[in-house]
Order: sequence, then C-alpha cells, then structure tokens
Amino acid sequence: MGGEAQLPAEFLDALAGLRKAARRSEIRLEEVPAPSRLAPFAVALGAEVFEATPAPLLPVHGPARNLAVAPDPEELATGRFILLHDPAGSDVWNGRFRVVTYIRAQLEADMGNDALLGSVAWTWLVEALRNHGARHHSAGGTATRILSESYGTLEDRPDTIDIELRASWTPDTSDVRRHLEAWTDMVCTFAGLPPLPVGVASLPHRRS
Repeated sequence: MGGEAQLPAEFLDALAGLRKAARRSEIRLEEVPAPSRLAPFAVALGAEVFEATPAPLLPVHGPARNLAVAPDPEELATGRFILLHDPAGSDVWNGRFRVVTYIRAQLEADMGNDALLGSVAWTWLVEALRNHGARHHSAGGTATRILSESYGTLEDRPDTIDIELRASWTPDTSDVRRHLEAWTDMVCTFAGLPPLPVGVASLPHRRS
C-alpha cells in the first residue's frame, strides 16, 4: 500500500480501513501484487492459514539440541482479497468500489460427494458479511469442487478434494474494514478453525 501521494482521497480512506482491520492470529495476511487492468486503482492482500504445530521436544543438553527442527505446518486454506476502485464509477459494479475474493481449502475426499458443499460455502460468505455489518450489494460468485486423483508412481497418494470460492461484491461505502474482517473470518472457517457461530459446522480439512 505504498506510493500513496497520487491516490484519490476516497481510495486512501479505504486503505486506511484495511490497515485497521482486526484478524485472527492463525491467519497470515500480506500485500501482494494487485491486478493492473481491472480498475484504475487496486490493492491486493494474500492470506494463508496454517495448522498450529507443537514445538519440538528438545534434548536437555548435547549437540542434538541444536539439530531439533519443528515440522513444517500444514496449510489449511489460502486466499486473496482484492479491492478495486474507479473514481468515475462502474455500471458493472454499480458503484466506485468492488471487492473480489478467492478462497481455497483442501478437504477430506468423501466431502466431495456432498451436493450442498457449494451452497454452504456461499452461505458462509453471506453470513460473514452480515455478522460483521459489511453492507454491500451486487454480490455474485462461484463455488467449485476439485477432485485430485493420483496414478502410476503416485498411486499411493490419497485422493483429495479442494473447495474453491470465488466471489465479488460492491461495498456500500469506502469503509471496507468490516469487509476484510468478514473475509478473513471466512478463510479461517474454510480452514476448519473454531470458534464458529452456533449451529455452524466446520469443514473437515485433510490430515495426512
């Protein structure tokens, strides 16, 4: 979010809101290159959620203590949050801002047979925005299930299912802090991390 001297005031307000957004400790959030052809101004944030791993048991003394290495954490979910801004407004967006998002998480293979998986993922997004008071309109998106099967020398690998949700919506104002907070909660929900709203089950992610 650097190089802001020539940015419109409304977009600067939006960037300030993104910086103030609260997020859970399990999620890693950082700025990534934004697309340059979708709007005159844009900012993009990448998110990753990793499973917490216990610290390695260290020997009390001796050379082995310096060789103890913690295992690499398993990635539970990943995503991208893009904020677009056109000061002239867009008839397609029905506004001057547009949020474009992507979330992907790996699940247990048998979850791929659940015909309601996509609609559940979309419902989570709608509820997350509502719960955070992120007022918006003109929302749309797609949910995709991806089956990965291995053969030949890789046939011992278990089948996996990935769920992808691509969604976009138009914020009612330039105050987009609540929109980012809702989305980061959504990424954690995809990762199967509690706490969740009462009555909502987490997606069981794959464990090796």
